[in-house]
Amino acid sequence: MGERLRTAGISRIVYSPLDRARETAEIIAQKLTPPPVLESDYDLREAEFSRYLQGVPFWQIPVRRPLWLVHKARRGLLPGDESIEVMGGRVLRLVRRLSREHAGETMALVSHADPLDAAWILLDGRPQNEREMHRKGVGKAGMLQVDMDGETPTAWEYIPPPAAGKPEPAAA
Repeated sequence: MGERLRTAGISRIVYSPLDRARETAEIIAQKLTPPPVLESDYDLREAEFSRYLQGVPFWQIPVRRPLWLVHKARRGLLPGDESIEVMGGRVLRLVRRLSREHAGETMALVSHADPLDAAWILLDGRPQNEREMHRKGVGKAGMLQVDMDGETPTAWEYIPPPAAGKPEPAAA
């Protein structure tokens, strides 16, 4: 990802406080010249409900974490669960604040799939449901590019991750 962003003129990377997001931000920053400012922001954190699922293999979730079914039916109904509007809203609030505080800067934000998907749903004005969370989602190493005019998003585009090359055949 750092290679893809090398020519973008990024001067600041804001990332989720989770280790994997910080590590991604640091890897990206190593590829950029001059080195960007790195800062963590709590509004980029993973979906709150993910803590309930932590450490459980995906195939065991319906049995070991039955409230997951309620979460999938309608996000935000359970204590500690965020609706799509709340989760996407916190990401977009941060984008607006950063745009105001650092006008003219090109920034990269490093977050997680659910918060970015929720923000994209709000930007598009799509229905706020589970189907939309997965119909058009931000993939690993994918980017949601948002252009701002002051605090107003004016254009947004999903840039998919580069296609993985086909592995070389093993020597016989």
